[in-house]
Amino acid sequence: MPIVARTFVELGYRRSTTAEIARRCGVQENVLYRVWPNKKAMFLAAIDFNYEVTSATWQALLEKADDKTSPAEVILAHEAGHHGDWGLHRLAFAGLNEVDDAEILESLQNLYGRFVKFIIDVVKEHRERMGMKEGEGLDVETVAWSFVGLATAADIGRDLKLLGSKKRSKLMGGVGDVVLNGKV
Repeated sequence: MPIVARTFVELGYRRSTTAEIARRCGVQENVLYRVWPNKKAMFLAAIDFNYEVTSATWQALLEKADDKTSPAEVILAHEAGHHGDWGLHRLAFAGLNEVDDAEILESLQNLYGRFVKFIIDVVKEHRERMGMKEGEGLDVETVAWSFVGLATAADIGRDLKLLGSKKRSKLMGGVGDVVLNGKV
């Protein structure tokens, strides 16, 4: 799956061919069709892989974290330094060109829905630790979508070579902290 995902990251959905995916995997094309019925199914699996890799990374970070730092702060600090390192965001970007396809649309909705739910859960825990009261600061869903927006802006800045790593880190970490702690 990492090779399949990497192919879509590098070539996008339309330019990725099953022949190229097979070549990169070191197998004959028919081997791919034993796992997936078509290229679209491979792409949908790659989109799902994006969430699996990211959520596994976040879970591993949370398992190692100390009790002094909230889960939201742990993830935000990590993303400030490493967001977009694997380029998996480009799967979602490629999928945006294909949202007229109901299955791809549903897959992207699922991807972002799961990210937002994960973030909502860690923001709620953060706010409990900080003693923030209901209604203080932005609502948690808005905070979660703000993080998605920050990540998207950082991805665009990276891909277009408009934001270096220090500026991306400041964007994710600095603005993220403001949004997380309700200092708007």
